[in-house]
Amino acid sequence: METDNKHTVLLAQLVSMFHFAALQHMGKLKSPMTDKIERDLPQSQATIEMLEMLHTKMKGNLTGEEEKMFTGILQELKLNYVDEIGKPQPAEPPDAPAGTQAAGQTTPTPDTN
Repeated sequence: METDNKHTVLLAQLVSMFHFAALQHMGKLKSPMTDKIERDLPQSQATIEMLEMLHTKMKGNLTGEEEKMFTGILQELKLNYVDEIGKPQPAEPPDAPAGTQAAGQTTPTPDTN
């Protein structure tokens, strides 16, 4: 594989890793580690900022196609992030058993004796 082509493919893979990580942290995709939807908006924001930093540092060194990839993904992530920060944080994970709190503690049940 030609070096320039190899670098283009590797850059696309790197950007995709950040892209999917940000979407996972927004709760838009399941985590591959836990197979659950997990929401961590501060981590999502940090991931978007890292991708923006890479884009800024690479200005002038990107092909037109690479530039379009960066701007499209950043735009998508920012719009999704704004959508997510407008939503309330769920009190309980959707798959948590009834009577559990977000921290994994069980809510006491009244004694019926």
